[in-house]
Amino acid sequence: MQVCSGYASNLENKKIDLFDGPAEDFGEQNVLLASAMTNQQLMDNGNQMMNETDQAIERSKKVVHETINVGTETTQALKAQTEQMSRIVNELDSIHFSIKKASKLVKEIGRQVATDRCIMGLLVLIVIGVIAIIIVKLVHPNNKNIPDIPGLAPPAMTRKLLWNPY
Repeated sequence: MQVCSGYASNLENKKIDLFDGPAEDFGEQNVLLASAMTNQQLMDNGNQMMNETDQAIERSKKVVHETINVGTETTQALKAQTEQMSRIVNELDSIHFSIKKASKLVKEIGRQVATDRCIMGLLVLIVIGVIAIIIVKLVHPNNKNIPDIPGLAPPAMTRKLLWNPY
């Protein structure tokens, strides 16, 4: 039993060294304390230290488990955010394409409107000219001071038929 108790006290000293730090003073104090204790006290002290160590291990396990949970939640949040960013990028690309297409369409419509306005302007001028000629001819039907429109045949004074039955 003496060999076992000496071995146990030596183990207790090493445990104290492991948990308390690398100081050499503790080893000497533990040897003095261990030599003054009975076997039952040494076993009780060893059991108490093992219980404290077990509690420290359990606390460490909880911290590790909580860290794993936080890491998992963070990974899931990052994955969701990455997918959301991917969807946003796709939507932005779609919007950019739509804006380009709309810009081309607006330019084309603008050209068509400008062309239509030019044509409408010319048509209005022609209509105004025709109305002006009609008004002038109605107001002065026999006025010789109004020159004929170039390119038009002069009005026929009398009508001649090629075939005369009489």
